[in-house]
Amino acid sequence: MSNSIEEIARNECLLVTGSNTTETHPIIAVAMKAAVKKNGAKLIVVDPRRIQLVDFATLWLQQRPGTDVALFNAMANVILEQGLQDGDFIRDKTENFEQFAASVRAFTPEYAERITGVPAGMIRQAALTYGSAGRAAIYWTLGISEHTHGTDNALTLANLALLTGNLGRECTGLNPLRGQNNVQGAGDMGALCTVLPGYRPVGDPVARRLFEAAWGRALPAEPGLTVTQMVDAAGEGRIKALYIMGEDLLMSEPDLNHARACFDKLEFIVAQDLFITATTEMADVLLPAASFAEKDGTFTNTERRVQRVRKALEPVGRSLPDWEIICNLATRMGYAMSYAGPAEIMQEIASLVPEYGGVRYDRLEPDGIQWPCPNVSHLGTKYLFKDGMPRGKGKFHAVAYTESRELPDEEYPFYLSTGRVLYHWHGAALSRRSEGLAPIYPNATVEIHPEDARRIPCRDGEMVRVTSRRGSVVARAVVTEKSQPGVVFVPWHFREAAANLLTINALDPLSKIPEYKVCAVRVEREG
Repeated sequence: MSNSIEEIARNECLLVTGSNTTETHPIIAVAMKAAVKKNGAKLIVVDPRRIQLVDFATLWLQQRPGTDVALFNAMANVILEQGLQDGDFIRDKTENFEQFAASVRAFTPEYAERITGVPAGMIRQAALTYGSAGRAAIYWTLGISEHTHGTDNALTLANLALLTGNLGRECTGLNPLRGQNNVQGAGDMGALCTVLPGYRPVGDPVARRLFEAAWGRALPAEPGLTVTQMVDAAGEGRIKALYIMGEDLLMSEPDLNHARACFDKLEFIVAQDLFITATTEMADVLLPAASFAEKDGTFTNTERRVQRVRKALEPVGRSLPDWEIICNLATRMGYAMSYAGPAEIMQEIASLVPEYGGVRYDRLEPDGIQWPCPNVSHLGTKYLFKDGMPRGKGKFHAVAYTESRELPDEEYPFYLSTGRVLYHWHGAALSRRSEGLAPIYPNATVEIHPEDARRIPCRDGEMVRVTSRRGSVVARAVVTEKSQPGVVFVPWHFREAAANLLTINALDPLSKIPEYKVCAVRVEREG
């Protein structure tokens, strides 16, 4: 997030898209509701499903799945037409504006309505609401990124923020909400195939020399593979072994039948995890890891806040904290790796990653520190870009609309979208073991609009079979107007009806993120 959670309640306008915030980020959703109910903020929800935030929204734009680029380009078109752009900000802090402005000229609301299904008048109203607000912020999650054009989706949101000058100030910004407790911290530490810690490109020789000097080993100059690319490479014989930490790939990868076939070709699999999962069942070696409650360390949350985590319980059995497992394994493989504890690791991080330069355990009380925090005198950074963009100026991008890779047809007439529900997370290795959560949402479901239920035909509570070109699952029908006609929604937490048996192994060409949010399926009553 460019800005902070505590700013949300003071926003004048919130644009929430591709985020079922009340179910995936419920604490942040409370702040959004407070902004509306207590402070009169305008809330624009852009989502194919009727999520709970719609009840608080000034406007709900229910677009066809996969048409985000056309919608946000049309909003930019209206902002320019009405003269709501921030001319000073554009002149002083951005570049490539003229090319961008020319690119959205054709995206009139009427043209976008034909693509998105959203009435032109609502598109205009959303653009005027966002464009005229003094402090407007954009929030999104995987509903934006998990498309073959996910990068383009995000760029159109960045264009809106640049166009209206809603960056570098309180209660504004571009705010992707992280979906896991430390995914921000993992990215900060280089757990991405293209960057070193601190987001320095692996191809940058200056950055490589810094880390090579600290670690005493040469580092590769070429980016590695994303997870989905690794799975494909295993199937092609280019990867012989995988070391998997805390990830149930045989639940989370798209086109699971293909992923399982690729796993079958691996010669060696090491899994480091808390529980037996679909993935650990295939492992040759299982390394028992300690849970968050059984170790010391830090998490970096979605607003870049580094916070202490303290051991409350002794690790079960022979399980160990992840850092100890990694150190032991590295030492046995010939690279001596030893630390006195997590605090010493943080000191090394501070010495190599400028954004963490002032982060020390004794400074994290009581509420943590938001990076960038360059030195021990610095108090952390509440919001980004106050003094400009990392690249000097913010760049507008001309983004063309492209369709999703697989659209409904006569044989597979429905859009399928996947996602999470409030009571479970990810592959549900934790939540389905919870005595408090599992009974509330015990079984796999398929959301179907009443019009479609009559056409299938099926009734609420009946078992239905959902089939794509890649696989088939059986789950209980939930007949509801949450999903629009022609769209079905399947939560992906249930191994016995794994949604990713259906999804397509098609990637965004830049981010390499799979298109989990759009593919074509048919639905039939089972039995």
